Amino acid sequence: MLKQISILFLCTLFLASCKTETKTSIKTETVSFKKEGELQVIKLATDSTTVNFDIEIAETEYETQTGLMYRPSMKAKRAMLFIFPDVRMRSFYMKNTQFPLDIIYIDGEQKIVSIQKEAEAYNEGSLPSEAPAKYVLEINAGLSDTHGFQARDSISFSRN
Repeated sequence: MLKQISILFLCTLFLASCKTETKTSIKTETVSFKKEGELQVIKLATDSTTVNFDIEIAETEYETQTGLMYRPSMKAKRAMLFIFPDVRMRSFYMKNTQFPLDIIYIDGEQKIVSIQKEAEAYNEGSLPSEAPAKYVLEINAGLSDTHGFQARDSISFSRN
């Protein structure tokens, strides 16, 4: 009986001495869009520009790994253009991306090779290109259908 009382006392003492940790919120700074150029999509069928985007360019390792992650949204006429040093099969995912996107894969000749439409926010599944790509354009979900983008349409871009 004395042993049970001692154990009960020790347990009570242990629980009473435990500190209650308070959770603190982690504040993250919102990443702002930085216009670094302009991009046009040119329709193959009509050889005319369908839409212009202000672009942010991702070409360093950090920029290409982070992309549009941690941003709450993006205005309709804005986009992110990823530029890679080589042409090969690409695959993106939506980890830590807070809003849906259309992901457009573009070859070394600046022709669209495939489009992953309506990529779901936070989805960590693989979203691969259907052919080798050097560029990847991320735009708000639904815009590729709104503007009728198709494989073999082309892009043209300039830097600021």
